[in-house]
Amino acid sequence: METQELHRGRLIDHLQLVVRDLAASQRFYEAVFKVLEIPIGGTGDDYFWADELFVSTAQSRAAQGELTGRVHLAFQAKDRATVDAFHKAALASGGRDHGAPGERPYHPGYYAAFVLDPDGNNIEAVFHGEAKRSAASVKVTF
Repeated sequence: METQELHRGRLIDHLQLVVRDLAASQRFYEAVFKVLEIPIGGTGDDYFWADELFVSTAQSRAAQGELTGRVHLAFQAKDRATVDAFHKAALASGGRDHGAPGERPYHPGYYAAFVLDPDGNNIEAVFHGEAKRSAASVKVTF
């Protein structure tokens, strides 16, 4: 059997699901996360999160009051210039602006840009600020 390698932690920064019934979603995810031994990281009136998954209502600040397709997908960017380039390329390739590059209030140094893809999905590129990683990625070999 051939050895295969996967690298995690390089592409996806986080995933947001905008749901119709937050209580039902929270019950579901709490149940499956309990089995998977993944704790709920936090909750609010219109959201909850665990690890890289953020689940909210359309009324949450993160959803900006509108359903933006089925998914919010955030890609990691290596610096602010990459966020700027992502936004420019997305708009030039059929995306619609959903938040120009800039600082966001989520935490100090959070610099991001948002676009809607052709299907209305909310796509983000984010740079979290200068930081030192313990590793470039998590390497999984099987």
